[in-house]
Amino acid sequence: MNVTIWNEHRHEKKNPKVSELYPKGLHGAIADGIASDDLTIRFATLDEPEHGLSQAVLDQTDVLVWWGHIAHEEVSDEIVARVHKRVLEGMGLVVLHSGHFSKIFKRLMGTTCDLKWREANEKERVWVVNPAHPIAAGLGEYFEIEHEEMYGEHFDIPAPDELVFVSWFQGGEVFRSGCTFYRGQGKIFYFRPGHETYPTYYNKDVLKVIFNGIRWAGAPRGAAPKYGNHQPLEPLQ
Repeated sequence: MNVTIWNEHRHEKKNPKVSELYPKGLHGAIADGIASDDLTIRFATLDEPEHGLSQAVLDQTDVLVWWGHIAHEEVSDEIVARVHKRVLEGMGLVVLHSGHFSKIFKRLMGTTCDLKWREANEKERVWVVNPAHPIAAGLGEYFEIEHEEMYGEHFDIPAPDELVFVSWFQGGEVFRSGCTFYRGQGKIFYFRPGHETYPTYYNKDVLKVIFNGIRWAGAPRGAAPKYGNHQPLEPLQ
């Protein structure tokens, strides 16, 4: 399976705390944590030509993993349209944390994707609410992240096709933190944890979820549907 991890890669350049925590970048930490013999991983970042997402790269990508935060508006609309088309054609998309505000996620959802937030170093308890789902494979009833940014409801997204995880935070809020969606032939997984100033992408359960999400989003599909005028399969009387 060919995986492209797209990272805005701005915090690592501007914030010494982030560069110290993630010396290989957020994308590098994720790649190290999900490494497997059956995954071929490449990177793409915002400041590369075409944001690293040329048509050739996307055509060779089974699953695109997306992390962005402070530069959503710098992503070219042309590239967003290109990614959107590939998702509808069957490329999987895993959107992490603040990627909820990315142009591509908002376009696929058709809503504001807004939410409550608070950065207060609090514990997040991630509950598995769909234990039979492949993305929950290998997890217990819940797992905990000692320090994270809070995201709280209401999360302005369409009702997920499948809800896999719900998070609780020390401040009392809850959040639909693991949601799947189907668009065209593409499968989308949104996963909440991953604020850049916390070591979330070294958490074994978080990495397991991302790995499972990639495997789910990149699983084989059926034949592409055909649209438009269609000849009858049986003789018409």
